[in-house]
Parts: sequence; structure tokens; C-alpha cells
Amino acid sequence: MSELVSTAEAIAREVGGLLREFYHRGVATEYKGEVDLVTEADRASEALIVRRLGEAFPGHGVFGEEGSRQGLDAEFRWYIDPLDGTTNFAHGFPAFCVVLGCERRAPGLAADADGDMVAGVIYDPLRDEMFAAAKGEGATLNGKRIHVSRAAQLQEALIATGFPSHKRHRSPNVHFYQEFTLRSHGVRRAGSAALDLAYVACGRLDGFWEFNLNPWDTSAGWLLVEEAGGTITHFDGSPFTLDSREVFATNGLIHAEMQALFADMFAGRNLEPIPTPAEFAARRAEADRS
Repeated sequence: MSELVSTAEAIAREVGGLLREFYHRGVATEYKGEVDLVTEADRASEALIVRRLGEAFPGHGVFGEEGSRQGLDAEFRWYIDPLDGTTNFAHGFPAFCVVLGCERRAPGLAADADGDMVAGVIYDPLRDEMFAAAKGEGATLNGKRIHVSRAAQLQEALIATGFPSHKRHRSPNVHFYQEFTLRSHGVRRAGSAALDLAYVACGRLDGFWEFNLNPWDTSAGWLLVEEAGGTITHFDGSPFTLDSREVFATNGLIHAEMQALFADMFAGRNLEPIPTPAEFAARRAEADRS
């Protein structure tokens, strides 16, 4: 696993250098959907990743956001996002990253079943932050071990979410955003799901949820969160899967509380009034006594 991670880190750093060049000089953008942006940087970066993976691991498969599909029946399969946060990148907003996640699929595994995520990296090239994880070996940030936060209540938590770049008018997430932002220390919306998952892993965020993500968004972050001691599931608490259209990751301590709010919102029940500042303080004092 260490070879997988070290190679992925080297590739991510090289791609990150390419992205920095594009970012500082500016790029032409186009639409691959009604509102979904793609840039020349996305395509150039994916081509570089595919080439470097082919050189390092010629027998591995690749599944990329910008259309790369090869060797998908191989034992090892890489999920790659060459530029997570393209809209940020195109607007000059400094929150984007490179994602490589490696899945190991046992021989005979059903096509619709997940293998094991065994290695993953998320690299922020502007901050030079390399988040990395290997199965069973923990998670790191620039080589130092990281762990999820210790916030034990939602009202003390800083959490994050995201909104789809397409079909925003059909997304129910604005309703969840309202409930969570008023019941927590706040909800951040930075525009890069992979970075949000990395931030849960290192304790900068206490939780994250989002609808309609893809395997290249979540593969590396899934492993990072778990190796850092956190929890990642579907909204109902069932095991996370690569084909999930929903992701729910926390430090583990606030998972049950957030999950209960999801259940109540989906069912339209038990939605109590938002606590007042005095009620927040009383809850905090009660938690401190216990």
C-alpha cells in the first residue's frame, strides 16, 4: 500500500504544479452540461494522471471524471478527479484539489459490488497540503498523522455541504442547509467535496453531507475519513458505497444526532423550533456536567 500512496502523491504533486500554472495565467472554460463547467486544465490534468498511472502501474484500471475509462476489470482501479472544484478554479476562487483513490477488487467480485479502498490522496496545490491514507495505516497531512475532531454535539460543530452544479432547482439540500446551519456553529460551502472530506479527516470540520456525488469525488475522502477515525455512511446510516448518490461523513461523535435530523426531515416529523442562544448555552452546560 505504501507504494500506491507514494506514487499517487508524486503524481498529484506533478499535476498540482500544472494546475497552478493554469490557475495563475487563467484558462478558457466551456460547458459540458447546462451549467457544469470544464476547462482545459481539467483535461490536461486527467491526461497527465492517466499517463503517469499507466507508466507506474500498467495493469491497473482508471475511472476518471473527464471520461477516461480503461482496464475496469483489473484488480486495482483508480478513481481520479483531476480538478475537484472546477467552478472555483475557473472563477479564481482558491479552493480546489487533485484526487486519486485506489480500489482493490478481489477476483470474482460482482461488477456492482465495491472492493476495498486501499489508498487515496487529496492534494491542494495552492496550500501545498497533501492528505494521504493507506488502508489500515492511518491518515496523514504532509506526512503527519491526523485525526477527526472531538466535537460531541451538533450545536458545537462546524459542518459543510455542497450543492450540485446542475439541477440546483431540483435539489432538496437548501432545506437541509437551513436546518443544519441554525442548529450548529455553522455550515460551510467551499465547492470541493474532496477537500470537505479531507477537512473532516483532519478535524477542521466536524461533519459533511452532500447529494449527487460521484466515485471520483468520494473515493479518497472515504478512506481518509475512516483511517482518521471518523464515520462515513449513507444518510440513513447504512454502509457507504462508491455508487452512492449521497455522502454523510462525521467525526463519529455527532453522527447519530445528524442522522436523526436527516430521518426527521425526510419524514417531515419532529422538527422542533430552532434552539435559542439561551437554550444552546443550557445544553452546553448540561453536557459539561455529564
